[in-house]
Amino acid sequence: MLPVLLAHGVLALAAPALVNRLGRRAFWVLALGPAGAAAYALSQTSAVYAGRTPTERVEWIPALGLAVDLRLDSLSWFMLLIVGAVGTLVLLYCSAYFAKDAHGLGRFGGFLVAFAGSMAGLVTADDMLLLFVFWELTTVFSYLLIGHYADRTSSRRAAMQALVVTTAGGLAMLVGVVVLGVAAGTWSVSAVIADPPAGPAVTVAVVCLLAGAATKSALVPTHFWLPAAMAAPTPVSAYLHAAAMVKAGIYLVARFAPAFSDLTAWRTVVLVLGGTTLLLGGYRALRQHDLKLVLAFGTVSQLGLLTLLLGYGTRATALAGLALLGAHAMFKASLFLVVGVVDAATGTRDLRKLAGVGRRLPVTALAATLATASMIGLPPFAGYVAKEAALAAWEHDGDPLGRVMTVVVAVGSALTVAYGLRFLWGAFKPRLPATAGPTEREVATAHGAAPGTTPTTTPAALPEAAPGTIHPQPFWMVAPPLVLAVLGLVVALVPQVGQELLAPYANTYPVGEPGHLTLWEGFTPALAITCAVFLAGGLAFWQRARVERLQDSLWSPDGADVLYRRFMRKLDRLASDVTAGTQRGSLPFYLGVILVTLAVGPGLALAFGLVGEPNGLPVAQDAAGRDGVLHLGPFALVPWDRPAQLVVVLVVVLAAVLTARARRRLKAVILAGVAGYGNAALFLLHGAPDLALTQVLCETLTLVVMVLVLRRLPPYFSDRPLAASRWVRLAIGVVTGLVVMAFVAAAPLVRVHTPVSVDFPVEAETFGGGHNIVNVTLVDIRAWDTVGEISVLLVAATGVASLVFLRQRSGDVLRLDRAANPQPVQPGDSAGAQPARRGRWLLAGPTLDPVQRSMLFEVLTRVIFHPMMLFALFLLFSGHNAPGGGFAAGLVAGLALTVRYLAGGRFELGEAAPVHPGLVLGTGLFLSAGVGLVALLAGQEALESTILDLHLPVLGDVHLVTSLFFDVGVFLVVIGLVIDILRTFGAELDRQAEPFAWSIGQRRRVEVRTGGDRA
Repeated sequence: MLPVLLAHGVLALAAPALVNRLGRRAFWVLALGPAGAAAYALSQTSAVYAGRTPTERVEWIPALGLAVDLRLDSLSWFMLLIVGAVGTLVLLYCSAYFAKDAHGLGRFGGFLVAFAGSMAGLVTADDMLLLFVFWELTTVFSYLLIGHYADRTSSRRAAMQALVVTTAGGLAMLVGVVVLGVAAGTWSVSAVIADPPAGPAVTVAVVCLLAGAATKSALVPTHFWLPAAMAAPTPVSAYLHAAAMVKAGIYLVARFAPAFSDLTAWRTVVLVLGGTTLLLGGYRALRQHDLKLVLAFGTVSQLGLLTLLLGYGTRATALAGLALLGAHAMFKASLFLVVGVVDAATGTRDLRKLAGVGRRLPVTALAATLATASMIGLPPFAGYVAKEAALAAWEHDGDPLGRVMTVVVAVGSALTVAYGLRFLWGAFKPRLPATAGPTEREVATAHGAAPGTTPTTTPAALPEAAPGTIHPQPFWMVAPPLVLAVLGLVVALVPQVGQELLAPYANTYPVGEPGHLTLWEGFTPALAITCAVFLAGGLAFWQRARVERLQDSLWSPDGADVLYRRFMRKLDRLASDVTAGTQRGSLPFYLGVILVTLAVGPGLALAFGLVGEPNGLPVAQDAAGRDGVLHLGPFALVPWDRPAQLVVVLVVVLAAVLTARARRRLKAVILAGVAGYGNAALFLLHGAPDLALTQVLCETLTLVVMVLVLRRLPPYFSDRPLAASRWVRLAIGVVTGLVVMAFVAAAPLVRVHTPVSVDFPVEAETFGGGHNIVNVTLVDIRAWDTVGEISVLLVAATGVASLVFLRQRSGDVLRLDRAANPQPVQPGDSAGAQPARRGRWLLAGPTLDPVQRSMLFEVLTRVIFHPMMLFALFLLFSGHNAPGGGFAAGLVAGLALTVRYLAGGRFELGEAAPVHPGLVLGTGLFLSAGVGLVALLAGQEALESTILDLHLPVLGDVHLVTSLFFDVGVFLVVIGLVIDILRTFGAELDRQAEPFAWSIGQRRRVEVRTGGDRA
């Protein structure tokens, strides 16, 4: 199972490159991921049927009991087969659905495969926390897929709506998962089902789980997000909203029903939400004219029915629910794909405008007919077998509640027949009625007038889609819906096979007689109800015009979507009011609040704790009477190890005081840098050259960045604050400094366990293969921390650049036009006014204003740039055993690029680093994280190092540790960050401040492929 999930991840990451290389044919390759999941499920059929449940376990954090637990029982097997098979056909469909020049195909393919992998992980997870992780991944990827057409307001709104609703349900589900796991004493799903806990807390947890399932499966009152999500591409609707995402909530109900369906709270929530959703979805489907909306509201109705069957709690209804789960995935995915074919062939999905489509698209019409027959429960299709089993289950139940459910299901099924015929006739009717046209209400509404009034314009008659305007569609658009529709017929012809495969899980339900799947059970009450359903549904379709007028005449309350938008508007207003009251726009105020909170909260707690130690801390007691020990309250402190430390501290204190009193911004920045260099000196005196080197490099780079920013700020700070305000700020600063100092002094003295760092020297050499403990800690022992830190660096760089760039960021890199004709340099020429010529110290030197050029600086830059880059490489490769490492090496290389920029300007930066910083950042992060994936594939722990001792010709003995590649990733991230900073605070601010013409400097695009033809 784990290789199946990893294959999805690899394909998702490779999707942009595959699409860039193969175009739409890349979807054939991407289909291998879901196809592999389906093939794996089929290969495990005999094991699952025999009760030999396949399991896999990968320890993650044993101390916390966290592990990747995967389990394939009959329910997981069935869901994995659905997710894989339907996903394969949908991806094949995508290869013909999208235009050849469509933008973002790589991104779309990656998201769709990643979603399929998330669903596969969700249905096979046997750990509740892992299940929740995959649950939220499906939420994120569905948001990205629904919002694929990001330039359309409807897509963005629908994606955000789906994200908000399903995330809210996911948070409720998380509460339920945590409470249930704590109450059960285990996170194992199978263990909780086998021995369910009890109590009021468990009841609350179960209701929270059902809240998550209701939002995910679009049950009332959160059903409105599903119809809105029809703004997504048709393949997304066919997969997420028919076979996968909305089935996640149904899966959750089916998974926990054997353990908790006997709870009154469970049954109440399931029956009320399921029955209401079944009826409301069918009723709303009869009012829709968009084919996708008809199917969307029909899906809502069917999800309510599935919730009723799988959550009711008996074995017979569970078997019927599982059968309907598979049937619904086949016929609804097929119908959504059919809508995509019709839309592509005719250019419309309005069933009032469609006619003659069946004559030109006979195969598509056949697929739609077969799928619709299964949806409305016509024999001999899978939908009929499932619904007959459901009616028979409640018939034999003998419970009065079962009779109520029979009536509810019968009414819902009649509505299904009505909207199913409405869909089929609307899409494939031979011709339009002679009186076809919009009603008065529709005309008025379409033109903004109230019903019953006369619009200012008269709409044109709805045109018939003439056969000449119906274009035949490619094979890969026609074949997938036909395959799914035919499968709905084939599986129904062998119902006993389905019963044998699905009964093992249905029999885990605690009560009820076993159910049966059959095509013919004789003349039974269930058959009579089915005939009545077809009669009522057919009559409603025959009188559809009267039904629509009746629906229009009835009072209709505000829909859930209207209430949602109204609530969000009020929430936005509340947020604005709160923000206006708390966010005053004063950085000193914000910082003051943060520091006062630190001093009052943790500071008082620390003070009370120290007061409770009248004889001092244990370390202070041990140090009593020793020479050179300063006793200060509960502390025993050594003032300094050597006098040089006192000198450095005095310099740092003096620099800090002068920084606070400085009026000029540049003076304050330099003095703050002096304090930073003083800290580096303290590190060096304490015997930490690695930390000292990194601190010096960071301070140097920070000074350069601050100077770049200061170019756009006034030279002096604003007016000095009033005297009272100055005293308040001084008090806050002094108290905060004392609190932080007390924390630093107390924290190491109150340990109750041996610190983990005592083993770092041995671990660094034994497992990390290096003698530099600091570097080995970063790239091996605490590598996960480093991955998180460089991820933060990447996000920070992106955020800062987004704030500075006035225009949309692109892949443009400033380069020189080597073909420009040289012109004489004149004093006062603007930046970029002169071409580059060979023989110059710097390529872009002549493009600068001659008045601002420094020949000495250009010469020094030419001399030191390459040695600095070589020194960076030396630090990179020697950092495992000597001071250095990827971070320090990246800072040195970044400083080298900074010198090039300062000497030659923004065009020189483009020549020195002709690459988009985002590409460097992303490559570095991918390389660092990829080392962990390679270790997993090799059967090791994530990010575990492998030590290789080689003897190579010329080079001799080579000691290679795989964490070097991790360090290279860190190196690239730091370089990318520096390039992005220089491009943001340097080149972009230069561009904004200098409205000069670029006679030689030009923008040369460096393409960063993210998918399709989008750069």
